[in-house]
Parts: sequence; structure tokens; C-alpha cells
Amino acid sequence: MSGVLIVGASAGGLTVAEVLRAKGYAGQIRLVGQEPHLPYDRPPLSKEVLAGAWPAERVFLRDPARLDALGAEFILGRRAERLDTAARTVDLDDGRTLSYDTLVIATGLSPRRPPFLGDLAGAPTSPAQDLAGVHTLPTRDLAGVHTLRTLDDALALREQLRGARRVAVIGAGVLGCEIAATARTLEAEVTLVDPLPTVMVRQLGDELGSLVGALHESHGVRVCTGVGVSGLTGAASGDGPAERVGPAGRVGAVELTSGESVPADVVVIAVGSVPATGWLAGSGLALTDGVECDSRCRAAPGVYAVGDVARWHHELLGTSIRLENRTNATQQAMAVAADIMGDGAPYSPIPYFWTDQYDVKLQIHGHIPPGARLRPLDGEPGSGRFAALAEVDGVPTAAIGWNHPRGVRLARGHVTDALRSITSGT
Repeated sequence: MSGVLIVGASAGGLTVAEVLRAKGYAGQIRLVGQEPHLPYDRPPLSKEVLAGAWPAERVFLRDPARLDALGAEFILGRRAERLDTAARTVDLDDGRTLSYDTLVIATGLSPRRPPFLGDLAGAPTSPAQDLAGVHTLPTRDLAGVHTLRTLDDALALREQLRGARRVAVIGAGVLGCEIAATARTLEAEVTLVDPLPTVMVRQLGDELGSLVGALHESHGVRVCTGVGVSGLTGAASGDGPAERVGPAGRVGAVELTSGESVPADVVVIAVGSVPATGWLAGSGLALTDGVECDSRCRAAPGVYAVGDVARWHHELLGTSIRLENRTNATQQAMAVAADIMGDGAPYSPIPYFWTDQYDVKLQIHGHIPPGARLRPLDGEPGSGRFAALAEVDGVPTAAIGWNHPRGVRLARGHVTDALRSITSGT
């Protein structure tokens, strides 16, 4: 027996292994991780680790003794390169071929490469490389330019922020806003740039996104929304003019499509991510914005997907979705482990995510579609503490808590009731 092979050794992959053992699975479990590190938690990277409040060791999910007790083999610093579903094998970048009875794909995301970087050295040369689970941005050739996806990314950026006077964050989604907040608490001058009209608009909609934008402005961040980036220029040396950044150049400014030049000692690119599925090309799996799965997260016989990389059929919502957050990675991994053990069920959670920025904890249960309106339940938006519902035509689609954990838990019931009413036709 070849046992269970988990490609991806982060929170989702580790949870699958732990739940399998808890449910009595005694077979072989192997986890392949591209990074050299044992499994660690990603949400603190943009906050506590980046701010220097936590040492790197604090993000590791389990100590070595607990991982040893799991009885699993960790194959770290290795990348999966090819899946053969007929032979039930995975090829690694070191030439090894691993067989499996059950495969769990938990490879997560890779940072998206924005078009303004052009053909700089180190850029990917093919779409497959773009999605192969490796860093897709040529930041190693651009001094002062960073992405943040891994622990090593966070530590490198933390070192740069210690002496930075001016920081530009390109991309005002969840990650970009968290990085901007952390950089501002470190007393850097921060500019947050996004071509969309409101920060975090894809996650929060216009009304709630505007509140987050105002929060950043109240802490001294310059928020530049509705404008794109045309390129990066290098820091001027001596009496010479600044030039377009090339290999080994030091960034000096971000050029906006409005014609403005934003000075920056450090630039962080947070323009989103793509599912790390390049290694699955030619495997026969459906790969439309992630690994396509059924309601039990099965992509093919003996193949599952969990976490950010998985797109699965949500029976309550009646559509396929893909979620990029820590809570889903853990819950989905638990559901997959149960299904492997024969006692699974369709995975139909109420989507949930949270973000910590400055002194605000924002929690969302559900989905805020374009055009949704906020209905306060306790407190008023903009007051510093409130609970509310996002509604479309009077139907709750999300529960919102702004520094109000108890309120958002109570509000979640309205969203659950609405979903049950829709699915039952009442």
C-alpha cells in the first residue's frame, strides 16, 4: 500500500494528516513541501512577524516532538513537478517518483505577476512556470521590491522596513492593507495604491471598503485608489537621473498611470495570487481557477484538493467557489480527511475570513456582493465598534463585525437562516 500523499505541507496539508491519525488511519502518510520549513501559520506573517512582535519560531504550528508523534514523513524543500493520475504517481524536482493510494493537493497560491514589471530579468517564461508553486515575481533582481507569501519573504521584508522612510504597497486587498497597516505602525510614510475605486472592494464592497480606507487615512496612510501602476524607477545615483529598474537596480519610485511618481525606499507588490496548479498540467484534472472538485472536494478517483488551490461545488450556494483564507484551509482539510476515512459529507461552510489592521478586528461570515447595503444591528458603521448585515434586496448575505466578536456571531444566524430558506425554497 502506498498510503496518503499530501502535496503541500502548510496548515491544510498538516490538518489532513492529523485528522487521519485521529480517526485511526494507520497507513503511510507523506507530506511534500516546497519550502524547507516545517508547517507554519501564514496569517501572522503580515502582522506580528512583519512588525517584529513575534520571533519566526512562534509561527510554527507544531513542535518537532508532536510532528514526530504523527508518524508522517515530511519531504521538505522539494517541488512536485508532474502528476500521473493513471499510474497514481507524483514526480518531484529531485528525480524521485512517489506513488499513492490517495492524493491530497494542498499547494496553495503563488503571487500574481503584474504587467508593469514587463520583461525584467527573472520573470517567468511560460504560463506553466507562472503557476508552478514557485515565486512568479522577479523580486530577487530588484533591490527594495518585495512580495509576501512565505516566512522567508516576511523576514526579508521586515529587515527592509526597519530602515525604510517611504513604503509603497501596490494592491489594496486584504494582504496589501495588512502590510500597509504594519508598515505604518513602524512609522514609515506609506502609500497604498490600487486601480479599483475602494480598498478591499472585492472582499467588502464599496460601503465597508470605504470605512477601511478611511481607517488607513486616519492613521496617516496615503490611499491612492482608482489609479494603476505603469512601472518602477530606480533610485538616482550621484547626479544622474532615475532610470527604469533593471537587474540589480534599487527601486526609488512607483510610477502611476496618472503621471505621478511616488517616492519609495521599499515597494511591496500585493496584487493577488493564482492557484499553484502548473505542475498539474497534462494530468487530466480540470484546472479552472484552481483544482475543480465535487461537493466532497474530490477532483478525480483517489484525488482531493484542499485550501486556497481547491475550487469545489458548494451545495448550499449552488455553485463552485474557491476561498483564500486560513479558516477554510483547516475546515476543508477536516472534511477531506473524514471522506478519505469513509465518513464524509458534502462540504458546505458559511465562508468566513477576518483581518486585523491597527486596532480593528474585522470579521466577515458570508459573502458581500457588489451593490450590497449595510444594515446595522448594534452600533453604527464608523463608530469604532459595530455589528451589521450586508443585504441584497433585503436578504442577508453576510454578517459583519467591526471590533464586535459577539455581535458578528449573533448576526451569523441571519445569514444561515437566509441560506436555508433559499435552498429549501421557503
